[in-house]
Amino acid sequence: MLLLLPIRTSIWPRRTPYANYILIALNIIIFFLSYSFNRQYPFRIDGNIVLINGHMLSLPIRPWAMDWILLPGHWHYWQFLSYAFLHGGLLHIIGNMFFLYLFGANINDKLGHVRYVLFYLMGAIVSGVGFALLHPSSLDPTLGASGAIAAVTGAYLVLFPQTEITVLYWIIFFIGTFEIPALYFIGLKLIIWDNIVSRIGPHVAYEAHLVGYAYGIGLLLLLLATRILSGTQYDLWVMIRQWNRRRQYRDAVAGSYDPFLAVGGRRRVPSREVPSVPPDREDRTRIEEIRQEIGSRIEQRNLSAAADLYMELMQLDPEQILPRQHLLDIANQLASGHRAVEAAHAYEQFLTHYRSLYEYTEQVELMLGILYSRYLRKPEEAIKHLRNAAPKLVDPGQVRMCRDELVRLGA
Repeated sequence: MLLLLPIRTSIWPRRTPYANYILIALNIIIFFLSYSFNRQYPFRIDGNIVLINGHMLSLPIRPWAMDWILLPGHWHYWQFLSYAFLHGGLLHIIGNMFFLYLFGANINDKLGHVRYVLFYLMGAIVSGVGFALLHPSSLDPTLGASGAIAAVTGAYLVLFPQTEITVLYWIIFFIGTFEIPALYFIGLKLIIWDNIVSRIGPHVAYEAHLVGYAYGIGLLLLLLATRILSGTQYDLWVMIRQWNRRRQYRDAVAGSYDPFLAVGGRRRVPSREVPSVPPDREDRTRIEEIRQEIGSRIEQRNLSAAADLYMELMQLDPEQILPRQHLLDIANQLASGHRAVEAAHAYEQFLTHYRSLYEYTEQVELMLGILYSRYLRKPEEAIKHLRNAAPKLVDPGQVRMCRDELVRLGA
């Protein structure tokens, strides 16, 4: 026996997800009002009892709620929404609401209350319509919020693909947890494995789930691509664009083209100073959002995401300065991620604004010297920072590193 159950994510919403809580509460209330715990009722279509293979079809749904169930081969327009608020048992409602709680909170935070509710309801409708189109003659009762929740989960994959999901595993007698990026867990486990490869029951609307995922992923990618919804440096749209740039670069290199080569050898690419333009109102709003997000990610020790947000902040307004420890943490993260240009910029910012307030500036100077010397090919800048660091360093290893680097530079 193998069980894989996501139990938490590495991010939390900045604001209380009231809309998500209301949807969960509404689903639970309707479940207890419509579900019959001790009796099965015959299922009827236009007053006639439905027979399948000569046997009467009965459901634990109270008669007043029977008209809410979606029948793909005999539907009424309201059923494409109402079916999503009915559930066929305790495990059905508990499983659906747990996933809605797990993934819906951050989508609610990102979209806002009204847009989130509309997105959820449209996810239910699109899933129901898609399932009916794929099974136009089926009379199997269809109910449950799984299609709408698949849309929410697909949206999570697009907006937060690099966040970590903690997964509980249970293999026979072995129980434990592991962490995996949302992109892989949702894409491989929830979408491909659960709904395409390993279909465990004949009465599960897998196609409705897949339509819901397609709706959530497709709509959010469209909103990000058209900038109707503001993105971040670590959403799926940015990952796709980065992959495409790398692909174009590989194709160019494979074709023996080098944009930095000219006739007679390597040439310099001229640069010009870009005048600073004050951010507009929309940018100022986004700047404040990013600063809050950076603080939140650092509190969670998600420094990779904080570093990506910092780079987005610098694109919007290079004059923005983070709190001292936040800026130092991000500079160290950028350096450890081999992002030398960005790390040098962050360290320079730190020295400019916090030199007199930080006790160990010589270590920052040493790091800048190493970056300029080994990665950025700026020996003059490297020598300047290494000489500033040398008299103050006390750690023998750092002293030796600084001295060796100055010797290598001929200083």
